[in-house]
Amino acid sequence: MNDGPLPSSETDKKAARRVGRPRTIETGGASLACVLNLIRTGAATTRLDLEREAELGRAALVDRLTTLEKLGLVAAGELGAPEGGRAPRHMRFLVEAGAILAVSIERSSASVALADLSGRLTVEHHEAVDLADGPEAILERVTNLFIWLLDERGGKDRVWAIGVALPEPVLANTNDGDAFGIVSLDVLQSWRAFDFAVALSLRFKAPAWGRGGAQMMTFGEFKAGVCQGGGDLLFVKLGHSIAAGSVSGGRLHRGAQGFAGMIGHAPTGESDIVCHCGAKGCLEALASGDAIAREARAAATDGRSRYLADINGRNGEVTATDVGHGAQLGDAFCAEFLARCGRLVGASLAPLVNLLNPAFVVLGGSVTESAEVLLASVREAIYRQSHPLATRDLRILCSQLGGTAALIGASRLASDEIFSPAMLQDWIAFGSPRRLPSFLASLEAERARASIGARSETSRCVSRR
Repeated sequence: MNDGPLPSSETDKKAARRVGRPRTIETGGASLACVLNLIRTGAATTRLDLEREAELGRAALVDRLTTLEKLGLVAAGELGAPEGGRAPRHMRFLVEAGAILAVSIERSSASVALADLSGRLTVEHHEAVDLADGPEAILERVTNLFIWLLDERGGKDRVWAIGVALPEPVLANTNDGDAFGIVSLDVLQSWRAFDFAVALSLRFKAPAWGRGGAQMMTFGEFKAGVCQGGGDLLFVKLGHSIAAGSVSGGRLHRGAQGFAGMIGHAPTGESDIVCHCGAKGCLEALASGDAIAREARAAATDGRSRYLADINGRNGEVTATDVGHGAQLGDAFCAEFLARCGRLVGASLAPLVNLLNPAFVVLGGSVTESAEVLLASVREAIYRQSHPLATRDLRILCSQLGGTAALIGASRLASDEIFSPAMLQDWIAFGSPRRLPSFLASLEAERARASIGARSETSRCVSRR
């Protein structure tokens, strides 16, 4: 059945086909995204494989590939092995079409990195910072470091996404203006209402994602550490504080509000020492880097460790790293103390091993860098207190990525987000996520909110005078 009169001439017929006919780039967002992700992940790279996996006809696939090439996202690659007498041409994803920025902020350090669109780091930089300087000062320093990295590699317009690892858990929804879920340390009070990820997004005009440092390290270990993307992972960060993260089925678990992994506040029943959260005997109060340093200072002054007393006399302080070195050199106090800490950590992890049945438990953070006795004690406690079925094939290892784990996690998470099917389908017609109208509108809304906040703060300052 016809919806209207037929065109009266051949010219009219052609005109009718043109009028109102949407362009491929408008109607084919889903198929464009599908083809790009097939090429990007390596699931299909030849035309024959792409036709089959994307379920597109030959003409439609050629149209999608031509569009992706015009957008600067794919290009013809090498010839493959001959199939039926003809060598197929592989398509390749242009990882250099844009860049991803990654930053990791810790209690006493900041790290920045530049990555390609696959999330692979191309350059990184680490330096000492003091959180007490406040978020604005550290934001300014991080911004300058990013500009320094970008100036040699194409400038700010190349930034497609930003991954941010922060020193505390981050709320899954920060619409209430509180970027941090908890503020456990006085030094972080000035960060409470400061959304670092949004501030970087405004400065570089690219979408940004923030997570707690332990969660970013977990994702980095999963993507590029011992797991290499295969097997469920339980990661434990032993540093100034203690936190954990888990990956199951390839997905990072954040919890309902983003607080998953706060095992540092698991009760041990071993001491009456008050944790900064207000409870007594928390794991973090007994086995974190700060707790180890505190006990080491006491041992250096009361004669329990001659080695630590010598270190304290030379340097004026002792650290958790010094305790690790002492254990390696045979100091009885250091070895026994770290073994006790390891048993406490392992005892807290054993129920999680029973619950999650991970393939890997990976220990990271500054405390693990020179403390083999700690790893041995963690293993002993987990194997002793977990069910044999849960530990039958379990591997318990120390991280080999060190401080780079959070940067890798931040860059890979940002890459996964912008190339997720839903988001990719939205921005692909515009060639880049930074050109997506809804993102540009959100930037304008954040600028307006920031401007109102600045005016309100100025008014309060004036009124105080």
